[in-house]
Amino acid sequence: MAKITKAQLAKLQKKHKTDAAIGELFGITRQAVHQMRKKYGVDSSIVDNPQRNADIIKAYDSGASGTALAKKFGLSVSQTYRVINESKGKIKRAAAKSVKKAAKKAKKKR
Repeated sequence: MAKITKAQLAKLQKKHKTDAAIGELFGITRQAVHQMRKKYGVDSSIVDNPQRNADIIKAYDSGASGTALAKKFGLSVSQTYRVINESKGKIKRAAAKSVKKAAKKAKKKR
């Protein structure tokens, strides 16, 4: 396995963005790079992208297809739908939480 330090990995993550690109430089797989990131505690530069995710959700709600959005944002189709479904899950959880609170308040009033 390639000898990459934590500092090097963090720097490479900012420059090359993906584990696959870093892996190509060192002749290792993207999974190996992912394992090193986890070992060193280095976050991926593309995992948490709230603005991109908001743009995907907005476009999807406006009628764009998941495939077209995947091409536009340079993601896989499955990753695009994961972003869309996770946003719906957050909304569902928030709604369920507010329903539970309302039920508790109604029960206390009795």
